[in-house]
Amino acid sequence: MANKKGSRRRFGSVRQLKSGRWQARYRDPATGQLRTAEQTYATKTDAEVALTHIEADISRGQWEDPDKGAVPFGEYADAWLRDRKLADRSRERNEAVIRLHIKPTFGAGTLADVTTARVRAWRANLLAAGVGEPTVVKAYQILRAMMNTAVDDELIRRNPCRVKGADRYDVPERPVLNVAEVYAVADAIAPRYRLLVLLAAFTTLRFGELASLRRRDIDVSGRVVLVQRAQAEMQDGKLFDKAPKSAAGVRPVAFPDEILHDVTEHLERYAGAGRDGHVFLGPQGGRLRRSNFRDDWTTARAKAGISSEVHFHDLRHTGNTLVAAGASTRELMTRMGHSTARAALIYQHMTADRDRAIADRLGVMIRQRQGGAES
Repeated sequence: MANKKGSRRRFGSVRQLKSGRWQARYRDPATGQLRTAEQTYATKTDAEVALTHIEADISRGQWEDPDKGAVPFGEYADAWLRDRKLADRSRERNEAVIRLHIKPTFGAGTLADVTTARVRAWRANLLAAGVGEPTVVKAYQILRAMMNTAVDDELIRRNPCRVKGADRYDVPERPVLNVAEVYAVADAIAPRYRLLVLLAAFTTLRFGELASLRRRDIDVSGRVVLVQRAQAEMQDGKLFDKAPKSAAGVRPVAFPDEILHDVTEHLERYAGAGRDGHVFLGPQGGRLRRSNFRDDWTTARAKAGISSEVHFHDLRHTGNTLVAAGASTRELMTRMGHSTARAALIYQHMTADRDRAIADRLGVMIRQRQGGAES
């Protein structure tokens, strides 16, 4: 109950409550309904000043309904993810990040409850709890994108994700092998995976791109591998082929003449039957999975005397490093499938010849290694 002390103004009114504090009231400019300010004030003057600011915001068209941000965060997060156009695997990953790292802190509140101070504390707490920095960066990026949409929906005035540097992290330098070390691992691994190691290093294809290769994707006469898709795996173990992230991901990649024998021998002995047969198969003849390859990689790496810090993906980094001295940035990006679609179209006429030159330079390195091994 308010007492009878009060004051009417040209815009709105103020009144004193039983608690002794002052309340400001005004007409909603959209509905005409009486509203109360979001907080109470210690003095009558403070309440009148607040009304003056509200009136100014309305006259400038900057007033926003304070109840807009009252949308439950958890419901909004679910709708936001549902409405986004994402590949199945990306959707699964985003859902896991929201469920495990975002909702536990913000899920029970509203959009308006997400403040910059809370975002900063949330990020610090994740890192302190031992969550990996790449995962924390991903969680921050998702939260920021979600709150950007809330701004676009006019539910909040500005995005609270304003923590400087929180959207990126310094990627540690990965180890690089030399050609002799690549061959040491290839010699040590199960024969059915020898070509997998060599192509990863000398064409810089990703594991998923290699696992999805079909016989028809390998042009033996032209010594070229055509990348058209990549294998992905859902959390439930389901495998599927997905299109590359951009048009540049579909690309021909030349391989050195020096591994042609390995290519032809592998196709004869280990690849699936028919033009659509997978080039690389698992130990039982099924689809190649990271899980059924990991132990072979670990064993071969140890047998070859290679550091346990070297991951299979580092072969891609190795290949790019080996050719970097003689290739331009655009040539490397095209070979890696990282260029934009526009750039790929602009440079497609020079790509084939230059990519062959890159593969030939790798061939020189391989011959040097072979010559050293024979002497």
